[in-house]
Amino acid sequence: MINPSASGTFRGLVRSIFFTNGIRRPLRIRLPCQYPPNSTHSAVLLHDVRVFSSFSRRSAPSSSNPPLTVDRGPASQEDTQTDFSVMDVLGNTPPPTTAIDACVSDGFHLDNGLKIGDGSGCLLVGGEAFAWRPWEAASGPKPKPRTGKLVNPKGQWEVDAIAWGVLDVVWPKPDLLIIGLGPTTMPISPETRRYINGLGIRVDVQDTRNAAAQFNLLATERGTEAVAAALVPIGWREPRN
Repeated sequence: MINPSASGTFRGLVRSIFFTNGIRRPLRIRLPCQYPPNSTHSAVLLHDVRVFSSFSRRSAPSSSNPPLTVDRGPASQEDTQTDFSVMDVLGNTPPPTTAIDACVSDGFHLDNGLKIGDGSGCLLVGGEAFAWRPWEAASGPKPKPRTGKLVNPKGQWEVDAIAWGVLDVVWPKPDLLIIGLGPTTMPISPETRRYINGLGIRVDVQDTRNAAAQFNLLATERGTEAVAAALVPIGWREPRN
């Protein structure tokens, strides 16, 4: 049995070893241990006590050699390979000729080679493309150019009803009108939304780049008769005065 007087020293010794030496392998501690009093052996023997650290061992990061080659071997000849090209349901569908090929600061380049410049926007309805300058549209018996602004005092995008003249005469009317407001997006005025909805057309508002991409996708999928677009150039800047 362990001497009681030595047991406290043993616990303190083990505690100090655990928390100061950072044990990473078993230690061998030799402690005095006495036989019972009725034992004929009066000599004090030494017993070995193996103490293990309570901390988990941290293995050093193993270094790996770089691969000798990056060759992946011969191409697979399995018949079960997936051909992802056949999963593209619109792969064989030609895009509309009025699809937007590029958005430039002062206009647009269409897929049919037509270029709209001079700072004009474009109105794409029924497979036709029109140069569109809504900031110059004004209604009334004697229309006159506006101040060139598209944002009302409330910070909403707003144009006169005459700017949507093509949508008034076209038939059948598109189901969706995608409006690109220029380099950024903002809410449109309730009057503008109400007028377009009154024609039986839903409205989706985005910045011009995203609006052009969405028009290309939806017009390819659903046709140019169902989707129209009204786009302001990405270089448009609202006049200060």
